Amino acid sequence: MSAPETVDRVLLTAAVVVLIIAGAALLGRIWRGPSMLDRAISLDVCAALIIAGLGAKSAVARDAFYFPIMLVLAFLGFTGSVGIARFIAVRDRPRKAVRDRPRTEEEPE
Repeated sequence: MSAPETVDRVLLTAAVVVLIIAGAALLGRIWRGPSMLDRAISLDVCAALIIAGLGAKSAVARDAFYFPIMLVLAFLGFTGSVGIARFIAVRDRPRKAVRDRPRTEEEPE
């Protein structure tokens, strides 16, 4: 094995290890939450990690077979994120603050 091939193998192995660590941290974030928005962002990052994993597999195999699949997953991840963001934006509209309502005579200032 030549020096460039060795460097390629080391870098690809390091990339896969980083993806596995990021995936484990991502699962922890999905599990813990604490809010729905955190989970939605985590699922978007999950799609990005899958795309990166397919890219690493494509680089190892030196095959462009996975590129259209990566493109479709990127599109689905984007549209899913936009849909979730719209859903959360409608659900979490800001409410009027308590201080904005008129005070009654019984309430202290």
